[in-house]
Amino acid sequence: MFKKILKSFPYAFQGIIYSFITQVNFRFHITAALLALLLSFVLRVSNLELLFVISAVFLVLTAELFNTAVETVVDLYTREYNFMAQTAKNIAAGAVLTAVIYSLTVAAVVFIPKILNLLRV
Repeated sequence: MFKKILKSFPYAFQGIIYSFITQVNFRFHITAALLALLLSFVLRVSNLELLFVISAVFLVLTAELFNTAVETVVDLYTREYNFMAQTAKNIAAGAVLTAVIYSLTVAAVVFIPKILNLLRV
């Protein structure tokens, strides 16, 4: 069973690489994630705050990967306009949006007080 799990890793990485190469939004979210993590270390956030930042980062990236998967499957099914196909894509995009809103909320709660504290020096 462990070998089977290990064999699945290259396929998972192929999906991540495909998304990175083909999806502008995924690249944007990767860049934002790296900046958030860098800011976390610069501002010396607590372990708990870092856990929230990391969780928010992975939530957004996971949502974006699911969005790409849904879009790919829908495009495989039809390239013509179809209300249900468009609805599926919109719902997947909505999932990304809710993840981003959560991520921005975490960033505001964690980073804004620390930045304001630095500016008061």
